[in-house]
Amino acid sequence: MIFDKNTAKKTAELLLQINAIKLQPQEPFTWASGWKSPIYCDNRITLSYPEIRNFLRENLARFIEDTYGKPDVIAGVATGAIGIGMLVAQQLNLPFIYVRPEPKKHGRKNQIEGIVPEGKNVVVVEDLISTGKSSLNAVKALQEVNANVMGMVAIFNYGFTIADENFKNAALSLHTLSNYENLLEQALDTQYITQEQLETLKGWRTNPAEWNI
Repeated sequence: MIFDKNTAKKTAELLLQINAIKLQPQEPFTWASGWKSPIYCDNRITLSYPEIRNFLRENLARFIEDTYGKPDVIAGVATGAIGIGMLVAQQLNLPFIYVRPEPKKHGRKNQIEGIVPEGKNVVVVEDLISTGKSSLNAVKALQEVNANVMGMVAIFNYGFTIADENFKNAALSLHTLSNYENLLEQALDTQYITQEQLETLKGWRTNPAEWNI
């Protein structure tokens, strides 16, 4: 679910402006999974633009307070959401931790970096939602130390059916600043893409694993 329509379109506009999101329906990218994709998203780029990262920080923090009240801790999902998660925690004047995909193989072998939030209310910040698997892996790690994970917020969501199912099965709420539908709408409004390209981009989202232009 998006926060609101205006925020969703503004977020999409900003991400397109700085090439944090690129749309190339005629020259698809290849994801690490092997999928061919007309879209590539790297929201870490936003950290290099103070005005844009401030926009993201303020809106994520505002939504967290409006929806959950003030949690005890903000958790970022490593590595993509460490930066933005820390900024949100700073905006809310809250402790920050981050969660690795798995425990380290050496040293203290931590998966959670920071003070373990046992018994604390935690909101998780993510930069991008694709299938939701890695994001929910972080939630599981927090729940295993008896943290109360209130929900997750993120910058962008591809809106895959599998992600919806994964979050539903985990009984966890997910809200994002923007998503694929609002991105395409904004891209068409600003003539970033043509109507023909729009149809190609819509087609990819219905079956991304087997899509090929």
